[in-house]
Parts: sequence; structure tokens; C-alpha cells
Amino acid sequence: MARIATLDRADMDAEQGRVYDAAKGAGGPVGGPYTAYIQLPKLFEAAQNQRACLAAGPLSRREQQIVNLVVARHWNARYPWFAQVRGSLAVGIEQAVIDAINARKTPVLADAREKTCFVVASELLANKGLSDATYAAAEKTMGLRDLVALVATTGSFSMTCLTAGTFQIDPPAANPTPLAE
Repeated sequence: MARIATLDRADMDAEQGRVYDAAKGAGGPVGGPYTAYIQLPKLFEAAQNQRACLAAGPLSRREQQIVNLVVARHWNARYPWFAQVRGSLAVGIEQAVIDAINARKTPVLADAREKTCFVVASELLANKGLSDATYAAAEKTMGLRDLVALVATTGSFSMTCLTAGTFQIDPPAANPTPLAE
């Protein structure tokens, strides 16, 4: 059970209502961890903007999803995992890749950039940084601009996962691929 109640639109103050309506109108997320962010409307808005910036950035949707799966698995974030599994399947990531990440195993990824996204996100989270060898290989494969986006995506989605976990924001009961224990 969530530690934080979903704030009804009718109960929001003017600033909360403004940012909520803007996000909803733009098709941005308003549930999950945004249930907590709405308590600080400027944070809610900044999180929406950062999410949109990274989504429109240089990483492909598949690359973003791989990073997000790694991050959600690392933080044991059940709601983000649920949402990212749906998003991953929608962009064609195979169930076997999702299952491997869920089992904390290295998935089989033929694409060099996707594999680099998995390796970089995993190492950043496990070691709080990248070794010189991983950094050099990632910069060679991704290019500097895309590597910046990869690191930023890992950090940004970590905030999402930490928020969902702290406030115990859970996925719906009908969750086809629950986070492994």
C-alpha cells in the first residue's frame, strides 16, 4: 500500500493544478512517482521537462528502455519496472532480454549501442562510476554526446525509482512481468 495518497485534481492548489494540467495535456505521466512530485509543483514540472528532454535526446527508444530496465531492477522499483516492461515490449525488446535483466543476468544484445547502454548503466549503479576501460569503450561506441545522455538517463531514472520505492508506489495487481524477488 502506498505511503502517499494520490491527490485528486479537485484538491490541488492553483500551482499544482497548473503543472498537472500541462503534463496531462502534453501526454506526460501524472501517476506513479509523479504522485509524490505533485507535492512540489516545481519539481513535478522539472521532472516532466527532464523526462521530455531525455526522451527527445540522442538515445533511441530501445536504448532508453534498456537503461530504464537496468535502473528499475537495481533499485527494486516495482512500479517503474512495471511501466518500463510495458514500454520495452512496445518498442520491440524481447521478453528474454527483460527476463534476463529481471534475473540480474546479462541479456543477449546483438546491437553494440544497446549492449553499451546495459553495461554503462549497470556499472554506474554497481560501482558509482565507470572504469577507464568502460568509459573509453562507451565513448568509442556511443560518442561523447550520447554517452552524456546515457549517464543522465541513468541518474534521472534513478530518482524516479527511488521516489516510487520510498513512497511504496506499487504497480497494478494485474502485472504480467513482476519484479523478481
